[in-house]
Amino acid sequence: MASPSDHQATIIDGKAIAHTIRSEIADEVRHLSQKYGKVPGLAVVIVGNRKDSQSYVNMKRKACAEVGIKSFDVDLPEQVSEAEVISKVHELNAHPDVHGILVQLPLPKHINEENVLSQISIEKDVDGFHPLNIGKLAMKGREPLFLPCTPKGCLELLSRSGVSTKGKKAAVVGRSNIVGLPVALLLLKADATVTIVHSHTPDPESIIREADIIIAAAGQAMMIKGSWIKPGAAVIDVGTNAIDDPSKKSGYRLVGDVDFREACKVAGWVTPVPGGVGPMTVAMLLKNTLDGAKRVIEQ
Repeated sequence: MASPSDHQATIIDGKAIAHTIRSEIADEVRHLSQKYGKVPGLAVVIVGNRKDSQSYVNMKRKACAEVGIKSFDVDLPEQVSEAEVISKVHELNAHPDVHGILVQLPLPKHINEENVLSQISIEKDVDGFHPLNIGKLAMKGREPLFLPCTPKGCLELLSRSGVSTKGKKAAVVGRSNIVGLPVALLLLKADATVTIVHSHTPDPESIIREADIIIAAAGQAMMIKGSWIKPGAAVIDVGTNAIDDPSKKSGYRLVGDVDFREACKVAGWVTPVPGGVGPMTVAMLLKNTLDGAKRVIEQ
């Protein structure tokens, strides 16, 4: 009989799962191309030159190329006016070969995010951030046209790892519009009992300890300790935090919101950082773009 100290959680390989999904998408894109002579198109809009945003955008454009999705690159200068960004969005809304429009966030301070995102056609909102898509996600018996990519990726990791959500207790740590809130709504739709833990929650540990499923999206390095995790729980770590590491060439390394080494000794499943949720976000973006294209092309 192995002692509990020998326990090793199943590590959910997001890279491998995303790879599988991408090849499924590539097959479907080929099919569309052969049958209708059309391929999905994704417009990626970036404003300004934030290093992190540019690397995300390059990753997304490269991923498109890999599965045969045509990418429309829209690079706007930092000083561009809000009106110009919106008029660009309207142009893409009207473009018949563009099936998805993604505006890389955050936008520069002088541009109101809500004003821009609400102008994206709901049929092309592959990020799933249009208030109508989020609103439908929040309502029982309604289906949004698109689900936000990271939350959708989190649920996909659970289902492809054989973790069921029905009737389970889930704790979502963080309440951002991009991850925390929509992932809580998705879990609710998937019949979990959901608690959202945030910066004003007293004693977060006591809530997290009860959860069968933990989605960590607080943006705080290694905030969730091994002792906070219920034995056998599924832990999805959305955090990517840079912490100083002199042994690395860059001077830092990336860690999640969960203490990974401790979590491995207690949890049933755990996602690594990097290589867990990250690759899934991009895979879900491609999937959303494919689904948007199919709605138009297969009509």
